[in-house]
Formats: sequence, structure tokens, C-alpha cells
Amino acid sequence: MHEWDAIAKSFDATRKKPWKECLDFIEGRKGRAIDIACGNGRHLIPMGDDIEAFGLDLSHEMIKIARENVKKAGKKASFVVGNASALPFKSDIFDFALFIAGLHNISGREKRVTALKELRRVLKGDGEALISVWSRWQDRWRMHFLKRLLVLKIKNFGDVYVPWRRGAEAMRFYHLYSMHEFKKDVKKAGLKIVKAWSVKKASKKYADNHFIIVKK
Repeated sequence: MHEWDAIAKSFDATRKKPWKECLDFIEGRKGRAIDIACGNGRHLIPMGDDIEAFGLDLSHEMIKIARENVKKAGKKASFVVGNASALPFKSDIFDFALFIAGLHNISGREKRVTALKELRRVLKGDGEALISVWSRWQDRWRMHFLKRLLVLKIKNFGDVYVPWRRGAEAMRFYHLYSMHEFKKDVKKAGLKIVKAWSVKKASKKYADNHFIIVKK
């Protein structure tokens, strides 16, 4: 069983509120939208009735839960089980996109850049997307990476496995980004940066999430 299938129910129980950054980005937008790595669908629910919304996730169980959550909220969306590095959509069809806390779960820089290229491919000419990743230098992981720098262990620097132990157990792959590296990968994929910033979600001292708004 895929690790995200195993934890889908307990993950859903802890991820009910949409992020303010996503609500701000969605506000006032119309047309066709995709939420890549949509998880339990919490960022599809705030999309207005004049948005044709699509949710994509690698996990069958997550998609099942997302479908139920959107239906319970009285909203509509179409769902696809699929890979962010090979999106099952035609080119130039989405007015905007979300790619929230999903890019960092893809193992290997080449595949992550491919996922960003795929995002660019499916956006319309004037399309925009909001992407977020975990920050490498957040409170929880700061010492871990500083120690790795000291002993010059820099192969696949940023890669970690994060345990999930709430109701179910799984080890999840994450590549934690510095903002510099995040921007570099976004640009390598051919996307233009509109705005980039960092926030503290759980950290007290150092930002734990990076956000970038991009356009094609």
C-alpha cells in the first residue's frame, strides 16, 4: 500500500482548514483550475461556482476522501489519480493552479523539475500558479542540516524521511528546500516568478514554508 493511502484518514482529520495563502490566491479567480497533490481537497472547497475545479493526487485513498469532502461541502470538482511529473491533461487548459505541499514529496531533483515543467505545460498563456514547499532551515530540521554541512554530507542535501504516527504509521519522503534552491528549480522549469515569500506555520523562530506565485 502507498504510504499516503495508509495515512489518508488520519491525515484528513488533521487538515481541515484551508491555508490563508491559498484563499488569498483563489479569491476573485474564474475559469478552470487544478489542485495538484490535492490531498483531502481542502483547497478545492473554497473555489467559487464559476470555477471548473480539478483535483489530482497520487493516492487513491486521498482522492476518495477529497471527493467525499467536496460533496459534503455542496461543491463540485472532478478528480484524477495521477502523477504530478506526468499530468494526464492536455496543454494550455488551466487558468490557474495550486501545487501546495506536494513538490517536496517527489524524490529526485530531475523529477521535481519535470513536475514544475508539467505545471507550466498545462497552464494557459496567462495562467498563474501558487506553489509551496517545506523550508530546509525551519526550527525542526535546522540542526539536522547544519550537522550534515559540518561533516560534508551533501549528496541529495535536503532529503529526509518524516514519520507519521497519528492513527497510522508511515515514513514519508520530503525534500526540504532553501528559498534559493526553490527559485532555481522554478526558473529551470521555465516558470516566471511573480512573488516569493516565507511563513511560519508551526515554527516559532525560522520560517517552515516557502511560497512562490509563478506565471507561464
